[in-house]
Parts: sequence; structure tokens; C-alpha cells
Amino acid sequence: MLHTTRFENLGLIDYKKGWDYQEQLFNGVVADKLFNREHPDQVRTITHRLLFCEHPHVFTLGKSGAPSNLLISDDLLKKIDAVFYKINRGGDITYHGPGQIVGYPIFDLEEMQLGIKDYIHLLEAAIISTLEEFGIVATRLDGAIGVWLDVDDPQRTRKICAIGVRASRYVSMHGFALNVNTNLDYFRYINPCGFVDKGVTSMQAELKQEVDMDRVRATLLKHITKAFKLNID
Repeated sequence: MLHTTRFENLGLIDYKKGWDYQEQLFNGVVADKLFNREHPDQVRTITHRLLFCEHPHVFTLGKSGAPSNLLISDDLLKKIDAVFYKINRGGDITYHGPGQIVGYPIFDLEEMQLGIKDYIHLLEAAIISTLEEFGIVATRLDGAIGVWLDVDDPQRTRKICAIGVRASRYVSMHGFALNVNTNLDYFRYINPCGFVDKGVTSMQAELKQEVDMDRVRATLLKHITKAFKLNID
């Protein structure tokens, strides 16, 4: 089947606006996929989408998450200029904000011959390879999705990238959030991803200096393209 991938950097975008745009693109991929299944003699090219963006301060809770993992009241949410959404991805609670690169791949995993676990594994691998280029040694943590540092030392284990996805008809949406120059203070208001015994970090915190966001975006795009063998339009 024919497919291509269109990349967009949306910049700083309101979370709900970005979510609505994702849904629009997701529905388009699903519609083309169903059309091809029903009309094999009129096959449409599937256009996968890859979105990068940043969001203003927002906490999001996955469909299996516990609301108690948001540790503050509505009044305090307003005081720290943040909003809260319950959303339809997997995983628990996380934070998005300026200085964090959020990635939303909208891929037909069936066409790519990938299961959900394989898809997440490749996302993690691309992020680990990206961090390696900046001199940060990262890896996976058994039993926990995402990208982590110092997993062999439970006292120091900390997450640098959260991953939470949704897939329907084997088409993915939502994705990952890589902490680059993120204000880590906001993680104090939640139990990140439901964990009460794990820390959170950023590239800036690890490297002791602000990191060039454009360089990180370019490096991420390179490694995601390689991991998924994308044909970027």
C-alpha cells in the first residue's frame, strides 16, 4: 500500500486546539484506510502525520489514570496558570509545558506491520538515540513505559520522556513528551505517570545548561524517521 508522512512543527499551541487537530488528522487516516479496504481497485495514498509542538502549562490524565494523582485544587491550578484535561490516551497523569517537545505520530500501524508494543519500543529507541547525541545515557525501565535515566539505581531513577498513546483500528495518536528546557517545578503538583517513588528530569537539568530546542527537534525527527523508515513529505 502507498503511504507517505507529513511532518509539521506546530510551535506553542493550546492543548485542546492541538488535540482537536490530532483528532481531525486521525479521522482522516482512518477514513482513507477504510476506503482502501472497501475499494481495493481505487486505493488512496495513506498520509501518516507527525506533529511536534509545545503546550502552555497543562496536566493530562489518561483513561486508566487515577484523578488523585493530581495533587492540587482547581484554585491552585489557576494560580499556576495551568489547566487540566481527562483524555483518551493510555497511561496516567503527566504534565506538558513550554520547553518540552511533544510529539504526536498519527501512523497506520497495521500498514507498518507494527503492534502497539513494537510501536512504543521504536519510539523509545528513537528518543534514546536522540539523547545519546547530546551525551545523555538513557534507557528503558522494566514495567514502565517511557525513557529513563539511572535505572540500576532506584534512588536516582528518573524519567526524561513520558509516552502515552491511543490506537484505534491500528491507527495511533497522542505520543511522547521529552523534557528539554522544561520547568520541572510543575511535576511537584502531580504523581508523574502515577509513580510516587520516581523522579523527573530534563535535558537542561542533566547538562546544566539550556539546550537548543531546534537542534533537539531536528535530531528527534532524524531518529524517528530512521526508526520507522518514514518517507517524509
